Amino acid sequence: MINEKITTIQNMNVHTIPTDKYKTNTLVWKMKAPLTKETVTLRALLPYVLQSGTAEYPSVKQLRTYLDELYGATLNVDLSKKGESHIITIRIDVANEVFLQEKIPLLRKALKLLSDVVLRPALQDGRFVDHIVAQEKRALKQRIQAVYGDKMRYANLRLIQEMCKGEPYALHANGELDDVDRITAEQLFQYYKKTLEEDEIDLYVIGDVQEETVLEAVASHFSLPNRTVRASVRETVSTKTRDKVNEVIEKQDVKQGKLNIGYRTNVTYEDDDYYALQMFNGIFGGFSHSKLFINVREKASLAYYAASRLESHKGLLMVMSGIEPSNYQKALQIIEKQMEAMKNGDFTDEEITQTKAVIRNQLLETIDTPRGLVEVLYHNVVSKRKRPIEEWLSGADRVSREEIVRVAGKVELDTIYFLTGMEGAE
Repeated sequence: MINEKITTIQNMNVHTIPTDKYKTNTLVWKMKAPLTKETVTLRALLPYVLQSGTAEYPSVKQLRTYLDELYGATLNVDLSKKGESHIITIRIDVANEVFLQEKIPLLRKALKLLSDVVLRPALQDGRFVDHIVAQEKRALKQRIQAVYGDKMRYANLRLIQEMCKGEPYALHANGELDDVDRITAEQLFQYYKKTLEEDEIDLYVIGDVQEETVLEAVASHFSLPNRTVRASVRETVSTKTRDKVNEVIEKQDVKQGKLNIGYRTNVTYEDDDYYALQMFNGIFGGFSHSKLFINVREKASLAYYAASRLESHKGLLMVMSGIEPSNYQKALQIIEKQMEAMKNGDFTDEEITQTKAVIRNQLLETIDTPRGLVEVLYHNVVSKRKRPIEEWLSGADRVSREEIVRVAGKVELDTIYFLTGMEGAE
């Protein structure tokens, strides 16, 4: 049983989750704003600049030394997009002080440090430090360019760009390469101040903690500016239909072709059909017992890998496969055949039972770590549909064959993207 208490302090939601399950206490700070072309690159740079120094520890080295003093605490940042929201995550993991021989208020110190990272960054002349911004701009360019070197990630990026052209979701969470050089320390600092005033902010504190202690420490260390939080993004759920399927073939010097296919599911996390969609994806391509894996990869030996995944806040289903360029048409046909089987209810009771078990086990594994638990709970913030963990655990179990077939009937093919060698597809 997950006991999540949510308290609003200064227009920030503090989620306290007391549990003695973990050896560490985990703090996760999440800031959510709409994905936009104007802000995506500034936002991708910001958390890396924030983790590079605070007013008290103004360099990476000093900050890391202090983390070591906190019995090897760790500080990490991350960026993601869920639907059309762009999310900054800053996480601190710290030892549970009850296991220490000395009585040190580690949780309080960690909360103070997190507040310093997000509210009292290292500054120079009233803006971010030039050399830190320059260094993090170089690192951001490398992260963006890394996608181009990894053809699996690249094909997924290109599918989304083609499929969601003109929609915010087409933007990559790490921003646009062409925009990085133009960012100045002053411009980034002005944007940072705006995020504190307008972003939807959620702070998760998980571990062997008392709610009163956490709330008292948060109230004492986190002094946010007057906030006028932007209205939450209402997802533009992908219901747009095409007159004909969008087929994009791109040629590069690659040995293995990447065939990525995008579908509109017309179902999102907010919908009652969400668990049926999870079941559909599990039987179709989500797991190692799925139709794509068994029929495309194992039986037909047409693919080096074949799988599908959902973007449940945007209503997308993506198929990823690696194939010989000469097998393009064959692979397309056999993938389409698996989709037809789903729409026709051509799957066994055993596949349903197995998929229910795998979904449940996967969820239990995910919430077995503080980080995974936060990611599951945070869906409730992004979507406004509140699904307790207990409901997640039983949701897939209650799905019937008829519901899976009904959801399959809503799935529409949108875009086929094929990255192939210079000789081309056959």
